Amino acid sequence: MARLPRLYGPDTPHLLQARLLPPEPSQPLRVLDDWQSWVALEAERHGAAVHGWALTPEEILLLATPSDADCLRALMQGLGRRIAAQRGGGKVFAARYHSALVEPGAWVLPSLVWLENLPVRHHHAPDAEHWRWSSAHAHTGAGSPGWLTVHADYWACGNTPFERQAHYRRLLHEGLGSPAQLRIAQAVRGQWALGGPAFVARMEEAASRRVRPRPRGRPRKSAA
Repeated sequence: MARLPRLYGPDTPHLLQARLLPPEPSQPLRVLDDWQSWVALEAERHGAAVHGWALTPEEILLLATPSDADCLRALMQGLGRRIAAQRGGGKVFAARYHSALVEPGAWVLPSLVWLENLPVRHHHAPDAEHWRWSSAHAHTGAGSPGWLTVHADYWACGNTPFERQAHYRRLLHEGLGSPAQLRIAQAVRGQWALGGPAFVARMEEAASRRVRPRPRGRPRKSAA
């Protein structure tokens, strides 16, 4: 089956997932300092507003609003070239990156919680808040926001920085229930829209390709 074209929705957050080929066993975690700097450079270069990120040796997750249809592809190509040079050449990514369109007001905060818990899922850290290679430290007040483009859904968490950080910290520590985790993972894996019926219908009109799976089974024949 032919693979689907890249998914793009204008003025819409995209949840992006890229899996990496295993590094050399001796590769230290501090190489993620370089990766984090390169994500910032490539995002600025190609016009991506990054609302959240998480980096581990196995996987890269971003929540970003791209400036155009080519923005995220160019960002990941630039990042891949830099990581390949760091590793001494060769292929970096296990496959093409996947992405989902995320509905603001409903799924941005759950997507950030899912994204920033990446190091916990990979057993690199006991909690997400203090993993230094993600946006969690900025959202919870443990570090500077730096190059983060704070999403409006995060601003709505409170009237002051302390209120926003405390509210988001509770969300991050509570985590997501299994249904929400599964919904996000399936949307990213399938490269679909993550949101309610109205959002999905709107994206059907605006996105670069279809944003939901086709119904299973053969199409029903029309009556003669």
